[in-house]
Amino acid sequence: MLLAIPFPPIAPEVFTISFGGFDFALRWYALAYIAGLLVGWWIMAALMRRPHLWPNETPPMTVPQVENLLTWVIVGVVLGGRLGYVVFYQPDYYLANPGEILMIWQGGMSFHGGFLGVLIAGLIYCWRINAPVLQVADAMAVATPIGLMLGRTANFINAELWGRPTELPWGVIFPGSAAQDCGPEIVGICARHPSQLYEALLEGLFLAVLLFWLAYRNRSLMQPGVLVGAFLSGYGVSRALVELVRQPDPQFVTETNPMGYVTFLGDIGFTMGQVLSAPMIAIGVGLMLGAYLRRRR
Repeated sequence: MLLAIPFPPIAPEVFTISFGGFDFALRWYALAYIAGLLVGWWIMAALMRRPHLWPNETPPMTVPQVENLLTWVIVGVVLGGRLGYVVFYQPDYYLANPGEILMIWQGGMSFHGGFLGVLIAGLIYCWRINAPVLQVADAMAVATPIGLMLGRTANFINAELWGRPTELPWGVIFPGSAAQDCGPEIVGICARHPSQLYEALLEGLFLAVLLFWLAYRNRSLMQPGVLVGAFLSGYGVSRALVELVRQPDPQFVTETNPMGYVTFLGDIGFTMGQVLSAPMIAIGVGLMLGAYLRRRR
């Protein structure tokens, strides 16, 4: 007998309003984006109100500047997330169908693309207001994991981005023919790893607790680069680990490559998520090492 958890009866929509023959729905995924951005703004504003946490007791930005940065971040998240998905995951399809690139309501967002979009937007804004980049990046790092946790939880509610088949007792029976198509070796009901919740815990809750401890208890904001380095390396390691049990995107899966690897190192394969996370780990470790060496000097 299969020990598994039935998928909870949660609709993807928080509520739906019908007006003039049209249905307007607020989805959990959109709500997660909105809540994550607002919580991130609140966390950054709270950090700016505590001068004793910063070098020379001087925060890198004012609270009104944090509010202006939020607009830049929203643009970076949406454009970067969508273009990242197009370039990293389905370039051939969108090259043939360029008119669908901006149809974000059809799904398809990449965290790594969104991260690059926020990075570029943050750099431009720091340049415009002459703010210290590493210190602003540290504050943004502390503000990000809660939003990641909410986003991955919304992925679970949407019954998307599930993991590989498993016989572990906490496997979840996701609805839909795609989720239940687990290959000829599995007969009957198929349970999968709830990889969205793994990511919500590792990239979200665990990373949030770590970064808050570093910022408030360890006073790591005094060493620019430590917190953003910890975020980058922590996210990269967490994502790379979860990729071991996460179902790859179908465009990467073939009969000769059932694991959906996009590159190989000898006999070892790597998924797209692991390939994109590797530079984050390297850059994160480099930033923390650089902060340590500056402190020694």
